[in-house]
Amino acid sequence: MSKPIIFGEIEGIEEGYHFNNRKEMMSTSFHRNWGAGIDGNAKEGTAAIVLSGGYEDDLDFGEEIVYTGAGGNDSNTGKQIRDQAWEKGNAGLIISMDQGLPVRVIRGSTHRSEFSPQNGYSYAGLYSVVDAWEETGKSGFKICRFRLEYSGNNQSKKTVQQIELDYSERTKKRIESTILRIVRDTKVAWQIKRLYNFKCQVCQISIPTKLGHYAEGAHIKPLGKPHNGDDNPNNLICLCPNHHIMFDKGVFSIKDDLQLIGLSGELTINDNHTLNFSNLQYHRQTHGFE
Repeated sequence: MSKPIIFGEIEGIEEGYHFNNRKEMMSTSFHRNWGAGIDGNAKEGTAAIVLSGGYEDDLDFGEEIVYTGAGGNDSNTGKQIRDQAWEKGNAGLIISMDQGLPVRVIRGSTHRSEFSPQNGYSYAGLYSVVDAWEETGKSGFKICRFRLEYSGNNQSKKTVQQIELDYSERTKKRIESTILRIVRDTKVAWQIKRLYNFKCQVCQISIPTKLGHYAEGAHIKPLGKPHNGDDNPNNLICLCPNHHIMFDKGVFSIKDDLQLIGLSGELTINDNHTLNFSNLQYHRQTHGFE
């Protein structure tokens, strides 16, 4: 792959564009890999992915995709035979999530979805990587999972997700894109933050504002597909923005005795606040702490 990686739209290739085969994508750097589903690396990020039915755990809801990372498949049978790792294109998808880089999504005819073309490949548009975690796949091996949401030019596709964190692309550019982080507080989240006087349960910092103080309600088990966590006080903690992002991205987790993993210290807990330990276990598992 001597051609440079290009993020965002490629001139002359609009959403819905049809390719007869993978080779047609390579000359423009639309997708530079002949065989692999991920076009990216652990240094720059991932610019494009192909959904071709190669992984049994993939889920496709149209504007939302739960994507299985690369690796661990037997080249002859296509079956998962070993654990996946957070490297190469998988690591690139993490970089794209952290830096807000857009990912071109291509669906192939062999991808089992109502959105797939009858033949060849179809460009589905730009998506944003909004979540990444680790889980055990259907074949019993660890897989890297990513949730992508449509963020292309056709914003009529976008539906309001009942999740606390949402990443949406507001400016369509060829090389770079702008990703906005929007926090939607629920009444329950507000109650938890008020219980802690808007102080982070990790660092005890409360951010002053013109009208008071600021903190964020963080769901331990995320809302929305595929996690399906509850908007319940036992699934919420009060965090500052920095620790909220670090928690959501799996930089640290929490033991059942409230000791932190990945950071020193422990989670402060109010006597009137009870946590669901199964949600803590879920967070540890999905981020590789168990």
